[in-house]
Amino acid sequence: MSSPAPEVVSLSRAGRLTVLAVAFLGWLGAGGHMAITQQTGRAASIDLLGRTGALDPERFATLNLQQESAKKGVAPTLSEADAAQAKAWEVTVGRWFAWNQCAFLFGAAAGGLLFGWLGDRVGRARGMALSIITYSTFSAVTALAQAPEHFVTLWFFACLGVGGMWPNGVALVAEAWSNLSRPMTAGIIGTAANVGIFLLATLAKVEPVTPDHWRWIMLVGAAPLVLGLFALVAVPESPRWLAAQRTQPDTPTAGVSTAGVFRPPLLLVTLVGIALATTPVIGGWGTANWMTPWAEKAGSAALRADVLQMRALTGIIGSLLGGWIASIVGRRTTYFLVSLASLLIAQYVFWYLVPTDRWFLTWVALLGFVSGIYFGWLPLCLPELFPTRVRSTGAGVSFNFGRIATAVTLFASGALMGYFGGDYARIGRITGMFFVLGMVAILFAPDTSKKQIAD
Repeated sequence: MSSPAPEVVSLSRAGRLTVLAVAFLGWLGAGGHMAITQQTGRAASIDLLGRTGALDPERFATLNLQQESAKKGVAPTLSEADAAQAKAWEVTVGRWFAWNQCAFLFGAAAGGLLFGWLGDRVGRARGMALSIITYSTFSAVTALAQAPEHFVTLWFFACLGVGGMWPNGVALVAEAWSNLSRPMTAGIIGTAANVGIFLLATLAKVEPVTPDHWRWIMLVGAAPLVLGLFALVAVPESPRWLAAQRTQPDTPTAGVSTAGVFRPPLLLVTLVGIALATTPVIGGWGTANWMTPWAEKAGSAALRADVLQMRALTGIIGSLLGGWIASIVGRRTTYFLVSLASLLIAQYVFWYLVPTDRWFLTWVALLGFVSGIYFGWLPLCLPELFPTRVRSTGAGVSFNFGRIATAVTLFASGALMGYFGGDYARIGRITGMFFVLGMVAILFAPDTSKKQIAD
């Protein structure tokens, strides 16, 4: 005989608002760390490679400036020896830039699995709080790095917390708010990361992140530590998670394991979730990842900040509308159209534009809006795929396996920087093709439009 369904006691309005506010700010802080990864990836690599004697930062900057001036016809072409040296250093910097991005992606993926499991075991609110504390603390420690290897290792640990924030925050908000409110709250949570990216990009516009001045932004990344401590003591727990624990008080961890979502009857659901979450992470991160060093090399640190700023600003709007658009147009139709549009825009930018073109930032902004819709779609739809007992784990596995695939892609492209000759646009064309995966994957996805978060 099956046990009766546990009674779910709704949170008060103040409790729901506290959950939403802290989840929003926690994911905003995680978005800030995404921007920090982009802003410091090249600048920190140049500085730390210089400290270890792998290149001469001042001469490298001079050669790059002369090279770009020669392309515009306002300076003589570099000598063959200088051109070869500039290319060799650019390949080295590009390789470490890619590995820094891999540290973020592998760290976030591992954190999503670790903290997602923890959220199902000890509670979403605690899992979220510990995630915020982790990314804040290690951000401060990364400011002490003295070699490229130090940076990669410490940033990996910081990004464990970034990955853990998403599954716990999304699961907590989805379970704390009613089904009628979920498109709105999904949009709010989806927007948070882009708000964080925009704020950090704006700050970097005012105070440029350069090879001799990048550590300060790591300390900015430590600021959410106060939020994490507050969340640990003040954020109410998910009422659905608490009710699920009451059904089996002697075995609170029953059914809670990462392996569990890879076994029937959840296996197919998990594979679909991974495919759907992988596309925006590989496609979106892949294109944004190569646009920023491309802009820095062709223009300046200010142009790099402009790229992040413009993409994040329109991404805020796209993320905010994503859940609403999915509710009106349909989950599967929205996802397919967003994937198609992102594919076409990314390929146009990397094939036909350069960062110094007049319309480059306009197209970057358009891509930010379209791909931003994904991140209003994911908080709405991924939780619908999984039951309460594994919702945090399932959402974490789905979202963060995409990061693993993206990290492998970036690691491979970083290793092939010599083959690409330091040409960021050529790499962007390849990573931008991954939007095709979403167009195919959504054809196999179940329609969850009528599903309620009630089990």
